Amino acid sequence: MKLLLLSIALLCTAFLQSFTTHSSKQRGAFTPVASQKIQVAILLDVSNSMDGLIEQAKAQLWNMVNTVGKAKCATGSPQIEIALYEYGRSSNNLREGYVKQISPFTKDLDLLSDNLFKLTTNGGDEYCGQVIYTSLQQLKWDNAPNTYKVIFIAGNEDFYQGSISWSVACAEARKKGVIVNTIYCGNSADGLREHWNLGAECGNGSYTNINQNAKVDDIPTPYDSAMFVLNEKLNKTYIAYGYQGMASARKQEDMDKANYSMSKSVMAERVAVKGKNNLYKNEQWDLVDAAATDSAILQKVDIKTLPAELKNKSRSDIKKVVQEKATDRSKLQSQIAKLSAQRENYIAAERKKKTGKKETTLESEVQKIIKQQVRRYNMVID
Repeated sequence: MKLLLLSIALLCTAFLQSFTTHSSKQRGAFTPVASQKIQVAILLDVSNSMDGLIEQAKAQLWNMVNTVGKAKCATGSPQIEIALYEYGRSSNNLREGYVKQISPFTKDLDLLSDNLFKLTTNGGDEYCGQVIYTSLQQLKWDNAPNTYKVIFIAGNEDFYQGSISWSVACAEARKKGVIVNTIYCGNSADGLREHWNLGAECGNGSYTNINQNAKVDDIPTPYDSAMFVLNEKLNKTYIAYGYQGMASARKQEDMDKANYSMSKSVMAERVAVKGKNNLYKNEQWDLVDAAATDSAILQKVDIKTLPAELKNKSRSDIKKVVQEKATDRSKLQSQIAKLSAQRENYIAAERKKKTGKKETTLESEVQKIIKQQVRRYNMVID
């Protein structure tokens, strides 16, 4: 009898296992869901009249990253990649329509900020169709249908200029599922006369205009100084490794100084981004971020490339230091996130007090457009 009951139990177990496996497969339980992405290509006119646009772009970067960093989707927070192009510089290659890729899609925000600070203006012909088409061809656009792929092109002069028609560029954008948003630097009527609305319409995007010479709204808050102190402590949690590690660590400090020199508000936005581990990651040069991605790096890293205070330590001691730095960083980022939220609420309250027409800038328009368009990809920005 016991043998019969045991046989029945084994058969039931096998049946349940088979049923569970089959049902799970039907539900897709074992199919990993790929993380969603946001890919942004920024195309900037660098002809003589665009000094103000470049200044706004330097200041806008951190606000834009902060905005997309608040996006939520089914898989949590989407991955973010940003690319940068310039057009309208006469010293660039004529055969390439005076277009130059400054940065491919990257997560290295310090490098991106550094590239923006290096931009200068120089007279030339602005070929909008050319720069859109070039960015569509050169960049590694994601194929997933749920990736928010977007181009922001800002400048002035007629959209019809150049050997590559805007219609050809826009056909390529539709094929790749990339939204094209056009931002005319000047009044809206001039932008319409110069056909900037056409690029946006064919790319299923938005047309808007800005005053490229307007100053970005700079509202000091009671939280800025505390955020800057936390930022200094945060920088001490980074451990440079590899032969480019020290140079990248210096770039982090240099970009802190460069952004602070623009305004305290710009620097506070940068600190807010640095306080989010889903946005500001430096695994390519920081051992703490690298170990969080792949713990095996601690056994493979060339100790000779580490800071002087770690070169004579054992790998087990280095691991302890990395863990301590990771813990410290997590606490500091939590403190920054709390102050950043308080700062945003303070700024929102101060802006409500202001009367009169608000100036449209690259910051205000890009932020508004992104918040609207991510909804098409089942993402939400609060």
